Amino acid sequence: MIRAIGILILTCILLSCNNTDKSNNPVEAPMENETATDSISPTQAQFVTIDTEEALIATALMAAPKASRDNCKVIGYNMEGDFVTLKEGDNEFIVLADDPKKEGFSAACYHKDLEPFMARGRALKAEGKNSAEIFDIREEEAKSGALDMGAPGSTLHIYYSSSDLYNPENYKVKDAQYRYVVYLPFATSESTGLPEKPIGSNHPWIMDPGTHKAHIMISPLPDSKE
Repeated sequence: MIRAIGILILTCILLSCNNTDKSNNPVEAPMENETATDSISPTQAQFVTIDTEEALIATALMAAPKASRDNCKVIGYNMEGDFVTLKEGDNEFIVLADDPKKEGFSAACYHKDLEPFMARGRALKAEGKNSAEIFDIREEEAKSGALDMGAPGSTLHIYYSSSDLYNPENYKVKDAQYRYVVYLPFATSESTGLPEKPIGSNHPWIMDPGTHKAHIMISPLPDSKE
């Protein structure tokens, strides 16, 4: 009898310890959306397609110096494919927006003194002239004085990317980079002291030396990806 009572007491003690362990160390079930949430990075979620005229203008203005963006004139193709003035402006810059019908992204901001040169190129292209023909025609016209190339040192700022997605919070285009051009018509390596090929990252060099299109190229190192 005493033995039976002892076994009963021991059994009760063991059951009590087992229940205590479960209450103090519960097994947590994983949240159903934990894996799905972790697989989507914030940088992937924030970029969207440029599908409105407002987005077209905002991303184009990223090519301009920040302090000048509000008063830049913006031209280019609208969402319907017509070449129009997208935004009026009255400062020294004209911004050429990205063509929404083409892959990737490319916007440019240039000094208004370069507009005759730029406009002539667009007109010749509309006539069906290829790049070589456009170069030769403008070369001849610049040499004769028929084409105004603007003041030496006029600049062009290019903002480009292989992507056509942008962040609507800050208007930055995904993986975009900058390139800067300083036009010096008919300048050469000898007249500027610049090499005709880049000799290192971030190093200026002269392209199309000795021609109407001679310009200093500066390609900054790319920013780190967002």
